[in-house]
Amino acid sequence: MIIILFCRRIFVSCVIICGQTCKHVFLWLVEPEKHPDFWKEWAQRTLKNALTLQDLNKNVAKNIILFLGDGMGVPTVTAARILKGQMSGQSGEETQLEMDKFPYVALSKTYNTNAQVPDSAGTATAYLCGVKANEGTVGVSAAAVRSQCNTTQGNEVTSILKWAKDAGKSVGIVTTTRVNHATPSAAYAHCVDRDWYSDGDMPTEALQSGCKDIARQLFENIPDIDVIMGGGRRNMYPRNTPDVEYPGDKKHNGTRKDGRNLVGDSGEKSFHKGYYAWNRKDLLSLNPNNVDYLLGLFEPADLPYELERNKETDPSLTEMVDVAIKILRKNERGFYLLVEGGRIDHGHHEGKAKQALHEAVEMDRAITRADLLTSIYDTLTVVTADHSHVFSFGGYTPRGNSIFGLAPTVSDIDQKPFTSILYGNGPGFKLVNSTRENVSTVDYEQNNYQAQSAVPLRMETHGGEDVAIFSKGPMAHLLHGVQEQHYIPHVMAYAACIGQNKDHCRTNSGSPSLSHISPTLALLLAVKWLLC
Repeated sequence: MIIILFCRRIFVSCVIICGQTCKHVFLWLVEPEKHPDFWKEWAQRTLKNALTLQDLNKNVAKNIILFLGDGMGVPTVTAARILKGQMSGQSGEETQLEMDKFPYVALSKTYNTNAQVPDSAGTATAYLCGVKANEGTVGVSAAAVRSQCNTTQGNEVTSILKWAKDAGKSVGIVTTTRVNHATPSAAYAHCVDRDWYSDGDMPTEALQSGCKDIARQLFENIPDIDVIMGGGRRNMYPRNTPDVEYPGDKKHNGTRKDGRNLVGDSGEKSFHKGYYAWNRKDLLSLNPNNVDYLLGLFEPADLPYELERNKETDPSLTEMVDVAIKILRKNERGFYLLVEGGRIDHGHHEGKAKQALHEAVEMDRAITRADLLTSIYDTLTVVTADHSHVFSFGGYTPRGNSIFGLAPTVSDIDQKPFTSILYGNGPGFKLVNSTRENVSTVDYEQNNYQAQSAVPLRMETHGGEDVAIFSKGPMAHLLHGVQEQHYIPHVMAYAACIGQNKDHCRTNSGSPSLSHISPTLALLLAVKWLLC
């Protein structure tokens, strides 16, 4: 109030002394958006920055990072941007997410080979293995049929994580879901059913036919994945084994029928400097310089939503990413890191938009942290989603309206208010006395409020529209236009000179390309060539 009164006094004095010119200057300082020059100068700054992008970054990517926002469609990105701003006391719309700062943006077509609206397993196979696949399957081609074990063999496809490991890079997986959930599992598993988390989830016929559960494949398919962090403890232990954190809760007990302790088995490896952590304190007490391998399983199943996270026992996504990069970057050959903000998807499925959007904001914090720990000159960073959701926000809300708030007018049909955020289908469909629920009678801004939906479903569904791809770093310009989702790992591999994309990394004579070595070495090679 004091500041406002002070400004008013300055404004009055200014007008008396200087007239209309000073009035315009004052408005420029206090309400810049009302002055045309504000927008013109903003556009000119953006234009100058865009012109710098004409000098393409064609370096070899020593490091490659993929941030995957599960279910993070474009409406979710926009709403998360507004939420981030409003959490900082701003109106929100003008805020920038970290991914908004990336210089290149493209669109990804997300369909599965047998589905117009995809699931997270088939899409993960696309953006990790470079091959489109059927819904519900991970790490296998479209020739494999969901739940049919005998269609696995011969149809396996490998991922960019394996390509990077084979090239001598360190590799890591960080997720807020189970480490054997759909997204991370496509990085290492070959399974015709995404729900085969442990052998306790598999039909007897599949086990007898030799198919392996996903948890087992995590430790057997690609030996020595350097960093693995997320949830999923119960799938690693024998059936009825009490959980270390919730020993009295039987729903968290081990699920394995084969009697194996996969965590113990991995701990018996002879690798140097290997650690296991099951809580935040253990994780943050580690010195990354003394850790070569890390297995962190922080919950029996998925990690809790960020809004419900126990900050004493569960690390945030940002904290996990921080530790992961500090371990992986010690490798002079670089690293590949897959990071999944997996519970964005879960929040939307439950119709809990507030949970979903806070998960997206947390993932953006993790992207910011990764940016501080890496360099755009040798690190290709890609941010994308596997699919969208039937989530939207609208209703002609005014600038600065709470993203979780009401539209400014009531419905002209039933004369009731409605929230800006709505779902096309899902659990938020509610009738009271045979009419739509009056949302003004409930707390629509509470964490677990289920936004209203048009069609009643126990779980809200995915959306089928294209999703965004944000990229920066070496060869990021190759992610442009509208692309098939399976194109993504091929670009990342090309940038890093791994997998099948190596020919461009050498000149026709077989010597290393000068663009991929230090300027000093390039000069020495040039002098040697001239002298010889």
